[in-house]
Amino acid sequence: MSTEGSQKNRWLIALSAVCIHICIGSVYAWSVYTKPIQLAMGWNLTEVTTAFSVAIFFLGLSAAVMGKFVESRGPRVAAALAAILFGLGTVGAGVSIWLESKYALYLTYGALGGCGLGIGYISPVSTLVKWFPDRRGMATGMAIMGFGFASAISGPAIKLLIDMVGISATFYILGAIYFVVMFSAALYLAPPPAGYMPERFKQEVASGKKAVQQDLSNMTREESLKTARFYGLWIMLFINVTCGIAVIGVASPLLQEITGITAMAAASAVGIMGIFNGLGRIFWASVSDYLTRPIVYVIFFATQIGAFYFLPTATSVVLFQVLLFYIMTCYGGGFASIPAYIADIFGTKQLGAIHGYILTAWAMAGLVGPTIIAYVKDTTGNYASTLHVFVGFFVVALLVSIAMIFNIKSVKLKNAAIAASEV
Repeated sequence: MSTEGSQKNRWLIALSAVCIHICIGSVYAWSVYTKPIQLAMGWNLTEVTTAFSVAIFFLGLSAAVMGKFVESRGPRVAAALAAILFGLGTVGAGVSIWLESKYALYLTYGALGGCGLGIGYISPVSTLVKWFPDRRGMATGMAIMGFGFASAISGPAIKLLIDMVGISATFYILGAIYFVVMFSAALYLAPPPAGYMPERFKQEVASGKKAVQQDLSNMTREESLKTARFYGLWIMLFINVTCGIAVIGVASPLLQEITGITAMAAASAVGIMGIFNGLGRIFWASVSDYLTRPIVYVIFFATQIGAFYFLPTATSVVLFQVLLFYIMTCYGGGFASIPAYIADIFGTKQLGAIHGYILTAWAMAGLVGPTIIAYVKDTTGNYASTLHVFVGFFVVALLVSIAMIFNIKSVKLKNAAIAASEV
């Protein structure tokens, strides 16, 4: 580890990570661009939203492919590269609109910007875990919370800028802002000194009040791929995101169909969903530091079985929104808790690389979730049947999360036996 890390403040490291995630999380505000681009370019909805789909696909792809690069070159270089790619992708989107080329938009905002998304998403995570050995979940939850809250910040800013300066200029301005903020944040990122522990935590460990968490193993990405635990994490994230992202995509018509509220009221509820998505990330990630990650995931799936089962019959507007907002906290919490879970069972040797591979579940879920809900709705004519399909998904996820607990316990016993034989 570099000696430079000893001069850093871990809370400023966390703030840098939050800044990066707030910038790249603006991708969730893409819908604000949709209608203005349609009106200006004459493109249909599918042509415009394809740019978003391509960006999410390249997020997952680049996170998987570049995970090892993040680990080998360090968080500063990786985050700086993310700033360049995402900044260029956003500015390039403005050029694409000026050229009236949807294919250029897919290449710039979709592919180039999407690669910036993926690298920027994973680059601060393994560093934060090492800086916060006492509160892994909370640390990663803070950064990923920024991604969840970003649309609440970017959405109004995008709308205001489009009204003031037009679509292309909006992309130019925001691309420059994203680059400056992300690049500046990247310059502060650095790994901590070897064996780092914050002073207070060190004293608590010395006095016996707390113990240093022992990771289940310390594996490379290739070694983790040979374990059932890797695929357990992948399946759990895939199901949680598949069901959550499907509900996000149809929240407004779903609210109107089941509760009978107006489109305007439904739109307001959709805006509030983003807040609970962000709050769930810091809340559940922090809770996981106390209840443990395996238990938190069991809670996610056990409670969402009930939430999705009762949602179609929750004609009370208040009850429906309580269930919907709770689902959103679990959706965000699943993203925020996964990096710490990876560190717990695979160590921090190649956390960024393993996290990148796990995030392919997100890319896959982004395609599967909306497809399932659209197909079942078209086939049955209502959303109730679709939500019951997702109940079945969550039953599978619950069984996998329970199996993870037994698998981890088995590995712990094996490790203990090996340690005892070496004494």
